[in-house]
Amino acid sequence: MCVQPVERGVFPQDKQWGLNETVYSEALAQKMVWLSGLLPYEQCQQVFERIGERLIPSSSSWRQTQKHGQRLHDEVEHQRERVSMERVVLPDARHDHKQRKGLSLDGGMINIRGEGWREMKIGAMFDIELQRERNPQTGQLDEMAHGVNLHYTAVLGSKDSFTPALWALAVQHELPTAKERAVIGDGAAWVWNVAEDVCPDGRQMVDWFHAVQHLSEAAAALYPDEKDSTKRSQWLKTYKDHLYLGRIHKIIGSWVERVQTDQG
Repeated sequence: MCVQPVERGVFPQDKQWGLNETVYSEALAQKMVWLSGLLPYEQCQQVFERIGERLIPSSSSWRQTQKHGQRLHDEVEHQRERVSMERVVLPDARHDHKQRKGLSLDGGMINIRGEGWREMKIGAMFDIELQRERNPQTGQLDEMAHGVNLHYTAVLGSKDSFTPALWALAVQHELPTAKERAVIGDGAAWVWNVAEDVCPDGRQMVDWFHAVQHLSEAAAALYPDEKDSTKRSQWLKTYKDHLYLGRIHKIIGSWVERVQTDQG
C-alpha cells in the first residue's frame, strides 16, 4: 500500500476568513505586532486577556513579531540597496535647495531578549528652522535654530551596517542636495567617520550636552584642587556663556594664558 505524504495546502475559506499559516487572522496579527512594539510580550498577553477577552500567549506575539519584523527588514534592505552610495548620482551643486538640513547620530548598547547586549546606532534627520524667541542665556530676542520634521533610522550593529541605513534616510529627505547642512554628535571618532561618508561637507558640531561636559572637564583640569572649587564653578559659568554664544576663542585664550602662567 502506497500512501502519499501530506503536503501543506490552502483551505478554500482561509483567504475569505483572513487566515494564514497561523491560527490568527492578518488583522489580528497586525494588532499583535503593533502592541508588541509598545509593551513587553507578557503585558501584551494581559492586555488581550483583559480588554480583548481572548488568550494570546506571549510566545505567539513574539513569533508574529519575528515573522513580520523579518519581512519589514527585508523590504527596508531592498530599498537601501536601490539608493546605495554607488547608485545615487547627485545633481550639480548649482541646483541644491535652500532648506537647511540637520543630521544627528548616536550609539549605545541595548539588551535584546534571548541575545543579550547588542550594539545599537541611531540617526535623526531634520529640517532646521529659525524662530524668533527670547534667548535664555542673554534674555534678548534672537533667531534660534530648531529641528523640525524629524525622521529616524536605527540599526543593531556597527557603524559599517549603520552607514548605508543613514545614507538611505539622507537621500530620502534630500540631505545631500541641501546648500547648508549640519552634523551634530557627541564627538566620538566613529560619529565623524560616518559623517564624512554621509555628509562630507556638512558643518560638524558637538551637541550642547557633551560640549558642556567637555568644558566641565576643562574646568576640573584648570582647578583640580578641592580648595579651588569656587574658582572652578565661576570659570565654568563664565565660559559656558562664552561657549553658548560661540566665543570659542575666549575659551582657548583662557587655556593659553593658564599654560603660559604655569610655564613661566
